[in-house]
Amino acid sequence: MKDQVFHTEVQDDLVELEGLIANQKVNQWSTPNLVTTKLGSVLNGLWLGITTGDQLGTLTKKDKEILQRLYMKLHQFPKDELYRFTDLTETDKENFEELRAVLREVGWGMNIPIDKNFYKQAEELEGKIELPLRRE
Repeated sequence: MKDQVFHTEVQDDLVELEGLIANQKVNQWSTPNLVTTKLGSVLNGLWLGITTGDQLGTLTKKDKEILQRLYMKLHQFPKDELYRFTDLTETDKENFEELRAVLREVGWGMNIPIDKNFYKQAEELEGKIELPLRRE
């Protein structure tokens, strides 16, 4: 039960995010807001899981720290704001494509069976995302 939020609100969305980035790459980034909107869902799910887990006391100190670092690193990617889609630069697109490769590497991608511990995968992902991201 305690991990349910992370599985439904974060892990599934990360898998979808990977698929959306792949789709946008194939389609020359024709609808980038699909990616930036999904990233917003991932961030909301992470925040919900961190705050809920913290309030219920179900997160270990280590897991909370990992998830907070992951949140900070994902938060640096472009995301949509209320009533406004974000415009992506070429560097933003490259950063998302690198994120896609990292997601697949840690086991979160379309057509990849999910078999690892969520927190272990989150830690691997967090460790592989650059801080700060490259900018124009």
